[in-house]
Amino acid sequence: MRGGYIRAMTLRDDVLKALDQVIDPVSGRTVVQQDMIQGLVVKDGHVGFVLEVAPDRGPESEPLRKICEAMVLGVKGVKSVTAVLTAHDDHPQARPEPAHDHHHHEPTPRPAVKRQAPPPQAGIPGVKHIIAVASGKGGVGKSTIAVNLALSLARLGLRVGLLDADIYGPSLPRLLGITEKPESDGHTLLPIVRHGIKTMSIGFLVKEDEAMIWRGPMVQSALTQMLSDVAWAPLDVLVLDMPPGTGDAQLTIAQRVPLKGAVIVSTPQDLALIDAKKGIAMFNKTQVPILGLVENMSMFTCPDCGSSHAIFGHGGARETAEKLGAPFLGEIPLVPRIRETSDAGTPVSVSAPDGPEAQAFLDLAKKVAAALETVSRPAPKIVIE
Repeated sequence: MRGGYIRAMTLRDDVLKALDQVIDPVSGRTVVQQDMIQGLVVKDGHVGFVLEVAPDRGPESEPLRKICEAMVLGVKGVKSVTAVLTAHDDHPQARPEPAHDHHHHEPTPRPAVKRQAPPPQAGIPGVKHIIAVASGKGGVGKSTIAVNLALSLARLGLRVGLLDADIYGPSLPRLLGITEKPESDGHTLLPIVRHGIKTMSIGFLVKEDEAMIWRGPMVQSALTQMLSDVAWAPLDVLVLDMPPGTGDAQLTIAQRVPLKGAVIVSTPQDLALIDAKKGIAMFNKTQVPILGLVENMSMFTCPDCGSSHAIFGHGGARETAEKLGAPFLGEIPLVPRIRETSDAGTPVSVSAPDGPEAQAFLDLAKKVAAALETVSRPAPKIVIE
């Protein structure tokens, strides 16, 4: 009995440590430091708590609640999480009952807590599928993959949009050679069309160095605007070029946007694959299906002699995909032409459409398109109260 009690207390500490990683965007402090977590219950691996916010922050705090939930789901030993959002009012009976003795009792939320149902994930009207291209770390060529994947999906006859969701390091303007500003019809922003795809990036709207100093709420409102206030429709696929990494911003996007699936980009070497696994874990936590892994910068083909060299190793992503039970979507070679065309704003998929590089991206697009026809979001986790 004593062992079970110690295990529960240890798990409680681990849950609090995980919650202490979540930053409240308004205060800039963690939700634990802000005393926003109330009525934490940990029993047999099932966790429940209340996230308490100011009344005027009600619905807009839903992403924060989901981030808290996702962080706790990632704690070893946690089987389920019930996180309730309440807007604090002056009625003491609406708050969870405080614990009188922290050593012997878990506090229990009263049934009188004013529950705020999470809003359903609203899609974008007229957009059939939204997919994310993501990586666990920067520098793996994720944006180059996203651009060429979008262009290749368009070559397959799909109506495609490409949203640069990387607020701090937008690369779409450079990769597509776009310098003009988007126009507006008075209600929505009109995406800039390039090579037959609709595009939008924060880099079209602000100077490259301006967004670097934005705080969390500004980033979220910019993302929301680029999703809901842009004339995307009609589209078969909207490709989201995600920010690199697996932090709060990425978790929020994964939770807030009704993603049909995610494509994970990695390079062949072990360190990059560790980060790819983190990316897969994040999407698994947020119940977004993994469409598959892409190995970028795979084999270097010497332009002079034509021979191939595994500079970063080879086959790591395929092996990782097999181990994790995720589809392997293919290898993109490490060749000068991909870099040169990316730097020039003329992606290889349109500047050299008959070359082997464009063919590699087209094969990737065919696999992604096929996966979109079969994949569906899993049912929500069963939560035991």
